[in-house]
Amino acid sequence: MNFASPEFWIALMQIIGVNIVLSGDNAVVIALAARSLPLDQRKRAIAWGSGAAVVMRIVLTIVAVELLRLPYLKLVGAALLLWIAVQLLIPEEDGDDSDPVSTGMAAAIKTILLADLVMSLDNVIGVAAAAKGNVFLLIIGLAISIPLVIFASRVLLVLMDRFPIIITLGAALLGWVAGDMAVTDPVVMGWVDLHAPFLHWAAPLGGAIAVVAVGKWLAARAAARRAAEEPPIEAVPATLTDDFRRLLLAADGSAAAEHAARRLVALRQQLRERDVQVHVVNVQRPLPGDVSSFVGGKTVEEYHRERSDKALAAVRSLLESAGVPFQEHHLVGNPGPTIARLAHEIGCHMIVMGTHGLESRTGAVLGSVAQSTLEHAAVPVLMVK
Repeated sequence: MNFASPEFWIALMQIIGVNIVLSGDNAVVIALAARSLPLDQRKRAIAWGSGAAVVMRIVLTIVAVELLRLPYLKLVGAALLLWIAVQLLIPEEDGDDSDPVSTGMAAAIKTILLADLVMSLDNVIGVAAAAKGNVFLLIIGLAISIPLVIFASRVLLVLMDRFPIIITLGAALLGWVAGDMAVTDPVVMGWVDLHAPFLHWAAPLGGAIAVVAVGKWLAARAAARRAAEEPPIEAVPATLTDDFRRLLLAADGSAAAEHAARRLVALRQQLRERDVQVHVVNVQRPLPGDVSSFVGGKTVEEYHRERSDKALAAVRSLLESAGVPFQEHHLVGNPGPTIARLAHEIGCHMIVMGTHGLESRTGAVLGSVAQSTLEHAAVPVLMVK
């Protein structure tokens, strides 16, 4: 094993990256499965369920590495990995209101194990493909990434929520790995090496581009369908005489959102001779689509509401202490367009929101909510740094 080889470090980074990106949904299921338990049982359920799931995943991945040596299996695995990568970019669908998750610790552990067994298929195939048959490299990659996933899952989820570009890059990484896997199958590798060596870089690149393009297209279709099916909020048409009588504050639990709330209070005081209406909204991003296979729609809805309440806690306290009456909105969707749509439907005249100080071009690349809201809003947007 040549530790100085660039190929070694590239493959190692691929293993770690694939495992981290694809473990986000597993972390959500673990949290949801144990959320209704008492605190002491919750910790034990997560510890036992996660520990058993880690052992199971390591065994399955080592088996997958050996199986991928057989003819045709890499082609099948590449096709499956492409499908998994596309699904990563498609948000959750509305699930059944029933809740299959039991409140007992044994049932929670069972749910965690079952979910990890099914949902780890993407991890297993992706990591095994990145290892390229090198079990030693596989063990090192898993040894680094699995503890990171277990102990830093909350941080990872926050980062993925704040910077959705991480999910897109993760899906592109899977597409790259899938393309590389396809051209290294024993059935086609000899022909590729002899007649089309360019496919060793063209196939991975094409896989990455195809995954992002198809995934974004399907996600846009799903979002349009959901928007068409949602009951419209009663619109209050704006008039020229209203000026800034209805303000919408977008809050995400950050210090920037609190700063924006203070600016809104000051703005309302400047308009104190008017009957200014204040609306506050928090938009939660949809969970990965496969989460709803293991937890009911009611549990997912409660999960979103708990996170939304937590995100609005500081702003709610600030507005109440300032004596500002307001109406709350808790929504799920792509934050930028959703905030803009809400502002239009309730007839707001200005959106007030915090920004984390990213430049406009950087914000666009990173998926800044402020930048996205500005692009979709039909009313002025006051960005507060």
